[in-house]
Amino acid sequence: MKARHKRLAFIGVGLAGLAIIAALLLNVFNSNMVFFFSPTDVKEGKAPVDREFRLGGLVEEGSLSREDDGLTVNFNVTDGAETIRVTYTGILPDLFREGQGVVAQGKLEGGVFMASEVLAKHDENYMPPEVAEALEKGKARAAQQSGAGGVAQ
Repeated sequence: MKARHKRLAFIGVGLAGLAIIAALLLNVFNSNMVFFFSPTDVKEGKAPVDREFRLGGLVEEGSLSREDDGLTVNFNVTDGAETIRVTYTGILPDLFREGQGVVAQGKLEGGVFMASEVLAKHDENYMPPEVAEALEKGKARAAQQSGAGGVAQ
């Protein structure tokens, strides 16, 4: 084999190795990605059914209830237009309360979001950009629905 052929073979094997490594890395990143959805997105079927995702919004006033085991809590997350029931077993963050922003990570099972992790906002002035955007969209949809309802009398 000539030196030129050896060089081309070496470059070809190197490129193939890089392609395999890149494909494996992209596969790992894709399987570990967790996407954010609002309650409206979930109701519209945009959220995945077979993998975890993050649900964000406000904890609905009067929706928080605890089960007898002391660790399982149920609450509703709303974006102003739609509401999703959330069940979480574990210790809630200290800043978790009704009417406050929340992001829960988990899966949707039978219309109920089974959270594996619950994150509360960390101060009264901060809200994750995704939650703020989802709330604005939810308020706009609710206003459109109430406006459309008034016209259809």
